[in-house]
Amino acid sequence: MIPKTSMLYDLTHTEAAPLLEKTEYPWEALDGIKSFVLALGEKLSPEEYDHPAADVWIAKDVKIAPTASITGPCIIGSGTEIRPSAFIRGSVLIGKGCVIGNSTELKNAIVFDSVQVPHFNYVGDSILGYKSHMGAGSITSNVKSDKTLVTVKDKDEQIATGRKKFGAMLGDFVEVGCNSVLNPGTVIGQHSNIYPLSCVRGVVPANSIFKTGGVIVPKK
Repeated sequence: MIPKTSMLYDLTHTEAAPLLEKTEYPWEALDGIKSFVLALGEKLSPEEYDHPAADVWIAKDVKIAPTASITGPCIIGSGTEIRPSAFIRGSVLIGKGCVIGNSTELKNAIVFDSVQVPHFNYVGDSILGYKSHMGAGSITSNVKSDKTLVTVKDKDEQIATGRKKFGAMLGDFVEVGCNSVLNPGTVIGQHSNIYPLSCVRGVVPANSIFKTGGVIVPKK
């Protein structure tokens, strides 16, 4: 079964709740991230957030390395760390207590609270749930090689998204192993683990382990 937004995320752990709660499936929110960030940013308290550019809001206690690059629209929540050479390309909402690591690139993404993408990650057109973690070198591939529109598939069930760009939907507490590739349209259920060096496509059910060779087994 292809999981819906309510099955993947506890929306109390993101400022994007008003955007996501309108969706049946989370990827329906991707086109609205830019406008949502701009509207939310205008409501943020100047006592809590710095406003270094017209479309950038950064909580005052965020740690930012001098070599990081931040382009709006973007909001970065309290207690987050932006490490050296991180590249935030715009249309990004980053929650509280996150780690955006060295040489990690984010684009058109929602990052829930307490997410870690700490080393050489690419996250584009994706949503990362509460306390999810992507190991070093793991990436979301957000465009198919033949440039056709993305379809989310789980066995005989298919949903045409109408999107050319669609990375991955990671549920809360997902762990992605180092140097894994999450292909366009990947959806990973809550509390699931992905083995290192995996090539993931389609749906990984909640409370599962995605093993070498694409074998999926329930957690014990």
